[in-house]
Amino acid sequence: MNIHIIYRIIFKIWRVKRMRVFEERIVPQPDENILDVGGHPDTWSRKITARKIIIINTYPLPAAPSPNLIESRVGDGCSLEYKEGSFDIVFSNSVIEHVGSFDQQQKFAREVRRVGRRLWIQTPAQECPLEPHYLAPFVHWLPPSYSQKLLRWFTPWGWMTKPSPEAVAAAIQNTRLLTRNQFAKLFPDCEIYTEKLFFILPKSYIAIRAK
Repeated sequence: MNIHIIYRIIFKIWRVKRMRVFEERIVPQPDENILDVGGHPDTWSRKITARKIIIINTYPLPAAPSPNLIESRVGDGCSLEYKEGSFDIVFSNSVIEHVGSFDQQQKFAREVRRVGRRLWIQTPAQECPLEPHYLAPFVHWLPPSYSQKLLRWFTPWGWMTKPSPEAVAAAIQNTRLLTRNQFAKLFPDCEIYTEKLFFILPKSYIAIRAK
């Protein structure tokens, strides 16, 4: 079974709930445009009220049937080619932790805050014991020299994808989870909403600017 299918099965409940909260807090309207930075048309399988949803990624998405209101483009979330306030809503789900260093994460945050009037930016919590990308506990709290060995042989991600040592090193380098304090500093004009695991542990954070 493809690892991405497993992700969709495991996290489906949280994502459905998350989209409900998105609709309740952001309240998209029929005449509004949404920019989804780093997303996929599957995110919008639940019918969302909007005039247009533009999805940008650093690579072209495979051609696939999607509703007429969705358009895929190639772009860089750290350097968006749009004017200030171009979109009524900017949405991003589990992307900012993959853009690189903290400096790059700052650029990403500045850009989405600049082009969006309202914001919904989600990222996994560094404080959560379960690392969601590798489906394994605690590995993201270890130094890279230790986690690099564990990721290949002791995580579902490693068992299923069988990555090379170079691929493991790249995965570690390209995944930088944020603490709540770090995330709040990136989005000082937003409310930081915390999703919980088992009603106690922080699972992920969402920066919400609803006005």
